[in-house]
Parts: sequence; structure tokens; C-alpha cells
Amino acid sequence: MSFELTGVSFSYSEKTIINDISLSIAPGMFCGIIGPNGCGKTTLLDLLTKHRQPTAGTIAYKGKHLGSYSTKALSREIALVPQNFYINFPFTVKEVVMMGRYPHIPRFSTPSEADFNIVQDIMDQTEVSEFGGRFITELSGGERQRVVFARALAQSAKVLILDEATSNLDINHSISLLNICESCMTQQGRTVISVMQDINLASVYCDYLVFMSVGRILIHGATRDVLNPATMRRVFNVDAKVYAETYSDSLQVVFKK
Repeated sequence: MSFELTGVSFSYSEKTIINDISLSIAPGMFCGIIGPNGCGKTTLLDLLTKHRQPTAGTIAYKGKHLGSYSTKALSREIALVPQNFYINFPFTVKEVVMMGRYPHIPRFSTPSEADFNIVQDIMDQTEVSEFGGRFITELSGGERQRVVFARALAQSAKVLILDEATSNLDINHSISLLNICESCMTQQGRTVISVMQDINLASVYCDYLVFMSVGRILIHGATRDVLNPATMRRVFNVDAKVYAETYSDSLQVVFKK
């Protein structure tokens, strides 16, 4: 397993954010995490990346306790594209993407030719090469999000974690970046774990869905098994029709007013 969560809870002050979650995430899976605002999705990602520590339960990664990994060792394994990325110092786009290579560069060393080649290839794939010399502080929200995505890809991590990573992007760039994620999964065996608000987009790309509500997992499983009107009613309290769309080869959801 990539991740094994057993009885995981997290509380902030006296408020419980994550409540007794147990979940296994297999390697080579595109896993979508879906749920209402404030249900604990981002906090769950914070726990998976060791940005927060569980107040109860355990998280194992590749059979080892997550807490046993050093920060640098874990950054070689897990890359995060956060929902919000703030940086006030005027680094260039290429410098920001190169930051993704730091876990692989020995201390007091400079990037190698291989590092520069990886960064350039990823910048080309994510279509940020055209403004590689511009300062990150000069970019629009969507452009900046693509740069942060490129930085995460540059880590060459086995797990890519996305926290609403396409929320600032138009549909063209959303599809482009999710296609890259899918290629990482199918061609390189990487694991993708993504919090997504767009259920239909999640259905196109995710082969496994985890539905959360009020800090708990209500239902999880293969997308075609768990994406149905009963789930939409239980999780979001809305009436919906779920149907098979041949054009996208996926289940799609439509809602009543």
C-alpha cells in the first residue's frame, strides 16, 4: 500500500476535524477526495503530507510509520500542489520549478545538467516555458498555479497530492494538467490523490473515490461502484441523476434546480 490509515483523528483546540478515519490507498491509483466545504478534505491531505500530526490513530506509508520519514526523505516520495500558494520574494518561474529538485540535490551542491533538463522538460509539458524568466509575483493566479504544479512534478515523487489544484484554471489547462497526472499514473506507476470540487471532472480521471462529510468517510470505492444518486443525496443532500456518458467514457452527474 502507498498509505494505510488506521483510526486516524485530528482535533484543533476542542474541535474535531478528522474523526476516526481508516483507509487504504494502493499505489498506481488515481484517488479523488470529494465532500462539502469544511468536511476535512484539506486537513486529511495535511496529515498525509505530515504537515499535521494525528491526535489519534496511525498513518503508514509504504509500510513505515509516516512520522519516521525525515522531511527530505518524504519530499522525495510525496509532492503537494496546494490550494493556495503565496510567495512574496521575486523568484523567477524557472527558479520556482527548480525548487522541486532540491530533495534530490546534495547539500551545498548546485543543480546538475540532469536537473536542468528535467525542469525544462516539465516546464514544456505544463506550458510555462514561455514565461520562465518572469517573476512569480508578476503572474496571474492561473499562471502561478501551473508553475506550482510544475514544481511538484519536478520532485519526481512517487505520490502526487493535489488540493483543488485546478480550481484557478480554465478547462483547457485543467484537462492538460490532469492528463499529465494520468500519464504519471499509467506510465510510471505513480499514485495521485486529489481533492476535487468538480464531480464530473473527478469521474473522468479518478478510478477510486472517497466521499467525506463532517470529518468522516461516508463511502469509498471504485468510481463506478460509489458514484450514484444515493451517494449524492447522502453526502451533499441534493437530488441528482448519474448516467454513463460515452463521449467521456465516464459516469456524469446532473442536478435538479
